[in-house]
Amino acid sequence: MDYATVEDLMLLWRPLTLQEQQRAAELLPVICASLRTEAKKAGRDLDAMIAADADLAAVAKSVTVDVAARTLMTDTDQEPMTQFSQSAGGYTASGTFLVPGGGLFIKKSELARLGLRRQRYGVIELYGKPDPRD
Repeated sequence: MDYATVEDLMLLWRPLTLQEQQRAAELLPVICASLRTEAKKAGRDLDAMIAADADLAAVAKSVTVDVAARTLMTDTDQEPMTQFSQSAGGYTASGTFLVPGGGLFIKKSELARLGLRRQRYGVIELYGKPDPRD
């Protein structure tokens, strides 16, 4: 089960060229499988969660479209850069790559939107004995 279709991508993001549509058709199942894998790592069944909650299904569609759009925006001919700077006098050029090594990535905030990340808290006792004030 895919959480979004190529048509959803075109409606929620932008019209796609024929080449982008073909790429998206191959990309969407991979994104959904990646989301399911992340859910399994968190001890959750994403398909069951979505089947039980229509609102979560809409969020899963949104997350899938966001990941697909980000992946389609990256240039496949060269490594995508988010920042680039040049200098003339010292012959300096530097840049920051969007995704080192390229490929698909899912943000932590997107996993949190699906309920797959929870904030954790805890205390580490540095001296091996509890504080008498506790």
